Amino acid sequence: MASQCFVVIKFLALISLFNICSASRLLNTPVDDPQDQLLRYHNGALLHGTIAVNLIWYGNFNPSQRAIVADFITSLSASHPTQPSVAAWWKTIEKYYHLAGSKASSSSLSLYLGKQLLDDTYSLGKSLSQKQIVQLASRGDQKNAINVVLTASDVTVDGFCVNRCGTHGSKSALVKGKNYKFAYVWVGNSESQCPGYCAWPFHQPIYGPH
Repeated sequence: MASQCFVVIKFLALISLFNICSASRLLNTPVDDPQDQLLRYHNGALLHGTIAVNLIWYGNFNPSQRAIVADFITSLSASHPTQPSVAAWWKTIEKYYHLAGSKASSSSLSLYLGKQLLDDTYSLGKSLSQKQIVQLASRGDQKNAINVVLTASDVTVDGFCVNRCGTHGSKSALVKGKNYKFAYVWVGNSESQCPGYCAWPFHQPIYGPH
């Protein structure tokens, strides 16, 4: 259960960072809550509109693992959530749209659970490069989408547990003759490979206070 919860939290952290690190300009205006300073703008464009979150499961995942992540994504847009809730936390992202100006604030971000693709045959093997992660992400929708690649605990990825626990980015795609960009996120399962590096707070960190 701990590793499954970590995957959910890491996934949301990466989506948050993708959204904030993709802003169109640097914003120097401070937000009201000091905790919000943890997410800062860099050059880029904010995600906006209605976006599908497509889950691409690479390797062996049991039904309960998949259900936990899927339910979590669905809870982001809950209409009448019980407080405290994931939906209420996610709404803090809206502050950055207002700070970005009237054009951005008029088209906020709405996420919903899209397709789920399962590759339990390890079609690309059990040792993946970052290029192959993007290849897997490209299996999802390539318009108005965030494609999330989740690799099983027995899959190694270049740089995983060494200098990254996950990553995010964007890729251009041609859809019906028009150029679009889709966002992608990769999250590795560190349960057996490096819990001390990538599974805090569900595992004792190798560095820092104990």
